[in-house]
Amino acid sequence: MPSVSAFKVSAPGSTMLMGEHAVLQGEVALVCAVDARIEVTLRPRPDRQVHIHSSLCQYQSELDQLTPQPALSFVLAAVSAYRTQLPSGFDLIIESGFSSTIGLGSSAAVTAAMVVALEHFAGVESTRLEQFRRGLAIIHAVQEGRGSGADLAASLSGGMVCFSLSPLKIETLPCPDGLTLSLFYCGYKMKTPEVLRYVEKRWQQQPQLLQQLYRMMGATSQAAINALKSADLVTLGRLMQVYQGLMDALGVNDATLAKMVADLRQDPAVLGTKISGSGLGDCVLTLGKTPPQDLQGFSQISIMPATQGALLVEKG
Repeated sequence: MPSVSAFKVSAPGSTMLMGEHAVLQGEVALVCAVDARIEVTLRPRPDRQVHIHSSLCQYQSELDQLTPQPALSFVLAAVSAYRTQLPSGFDLIIESGFSSTIGLGSSAAVTAAMVVALEHFAGVESTRLEQFRRGLAIIHAVQEGRGSGADLAASLSGGMVCFSLSPLKIETLPCPDGLTLSLFYCGYKMKTPEVLRYVEKRWQQQPQLLQQLYRMMGATSQAAINALKSADLVTLGRLMQVYQGLMDALGVNDATLAKMVADLRQDPAVLGTKISGSGLGDCVLTLGKTPPQDLQGFSQISIMPATQGALLVEKG
């Protein structure tokens, strides 16, 4: 029997404040861990079976010969990555404080939780940077090599994170007093790899212009990070408007999102508003000192920055 008893790991979701798309080209991004969290509870078994209980599905398999299950692709990719280091099979319960259909980085959050949980189970000690690299390899294995890891960095570290992939930088920033974030879900979502393929096809005849657009996105993100460090929420809000225009130019806005952005900008409580995520669906993010009024017909989610990243919250 393994020496580790049952335990629980919690990891926060995240939302991108600035840097979508351009972060994949080496530009800086600003991402925020949020107080909606995913928890995984791991209980060792006396055999080599893996039993997973989730709202998405129920799963059973042999640890040494995992059967595929698309609904659990990130979880199983993590198990596969650590399989040879694990002392036994296990029961796993996955509980989420938010829906996987809403853009709060659920895939990154569950990957972060799994990396911390499986390393604890295997008796592996590693730094956050090592955990990030292993988690990103897991995400890339599922997403055909795509994904910057910005959301993973936020889920592991917590707080406001200044992130770049090349060169790798994960810097936690102070969260200004009075910062209020809200998300409005448009009702549908396109998977990020599909959006990236759409952008590549749209710009295949103008690659140099596309690179210039990415550079402008990066410069806007850096200015936003400077505003955040100065606790200048008004300037941060204005830069969100600028970045929204760049996302529109990229081609990832649509009629529903455009109307949501326009309507939210009429609210005096809103300092800035933009698409959060890769676009062509998902959420619109607002920044203000108080929550904006409800946007009729769309679900609103008020979020707070999470100071704690992925952590072991309960030992058996």
